[in-house]
Amino acid sequence: MGCGERRLWNWMRFRGQACPRRTNKGENGVEVNKANGGGIAPSEFNGRSEIAADAPNAIEVERIVKRYGAFTAVDDISFAVKEGEIFGLLGPNGAGKSTLIRMMTTLIPITAGAVRVEGHDVARDPDAVRRTIGVIPQALTSDLDLTVEENLNIYAKLYDVPTQRRKEAIAELLETVDLTKWRGAQTKTLSGGMRRRLEIARGLVHSPKIFFLDEPTTGLDPVSRVAVWEMLTNIKARRKLTILITTHYMDEADRLCNRIAIVDHGKLVALDTPEALKASVPGSNVIEAHFESPPPDWEERLRGLPRVTSVQNESAGMFRVLTANGSGTTTDLVEMAVVAGVPLKTLTVQNTTLDDVFVHYTGRQLRDELVKAHAFTMPPRPGLQP
Repeated sequence: MGCGERRLWNWMRFRGQACPRRTNKGENGVEVNKANGGGIAPSEFNGRSEIAADAPNAIEVERIVKRYGAFTAVDDISFAVKEGEIFGLLGPNGAGKSTLIRMMTTLIPITAGAVRVEGHDVARDPDAVRRTIGVIPQALTSDLDLTVEENLNIYAKLYDVPTQRRKEAIAELLETVDLTKWRGAQTKTLSGGMRRRLEIARGLVHSPKIFFLDEPTTGLDPVSRVAVWEMLTNIKARRKLTILITTHYMDEADRLCNRIAIVDHGKLVALDTPEALKASVPGSNVIEAHFESPPPDWEERLRGLPRVTSVQNESAGMFRVLTANGSGTTTDLVEMAVVAGVPLKTLTVQNTTLDDVFVHYTGRQLRDELVKAHAFTMPPRPGLQP
């Protein structure tokens, strides 16, 4: 390993990426179900494929816990991921998703419980786990001063990919993520979406069986997000990957994932397919109505309408009404507004969404905001104190 590669290796370990320990080889669970026992628009995309019920488990998580002093970041979570599945961890920032994925990828120690990846125990055999997985962190971490091809090449070397196979893999991946024309471009000249595609290619350069992606489309525009979704589903089908993805985007989880685990405050609150989760929520339709200056008791009056199962006051006169009969409740709602003299500005009717599922199981809406960790302070990193 040359001096430049050694510096990059140390930098990667410092940044917390899951990389295998260098060798001299050269050549080469328990499932919890608490829910029920760019040319494509985001609303039109569906990347899910069927997974056989008897498919073996690729990942098994059993009663995993992570504590920092008195603060519990992950609290007794268990689930299993089938081979070939796209499994989603859904929750707000601060829910424990990233902590969970960092334990599963050997980046931080597990306080209690166990994780097995492709049969390898994460705590007892971390190097075997690292050679089985690819990891894409939330932050964009490719070296900005290296070219696209150089970034892929250096990572392939770190994983001991043989020279000929390395060249073939890089060419194939550049074609897959549509970056062949930019293989000689410095990474800092790429757009955000192109850099994210480079990150995904980099995570696949050693042909892993399991792919972990932490918030892969955060910060991307809608067109770039759909492009990433398409690319992931194509790569999964071509390489027969198992994918575990964390996200706080409802549409992303709904259109990509075979099953979704909802995590909130470090706990697993629901786990099932998107369809089963939505079916578990009382009310088959959602009415979003925007009223002008509604009276203080308007939420209670909406809740009293026939067939209404719940009402959410979203402030500024906007209400979200779940009902078993969308057309009937719409008629009743409009009549009530006319009689009460409350102007109705807009009204839409749609089917139950994962937003409604999240509210049903957590009691609040999923917001893209930082969640304070109850006076928890991360311990200082050894060697970095002044």
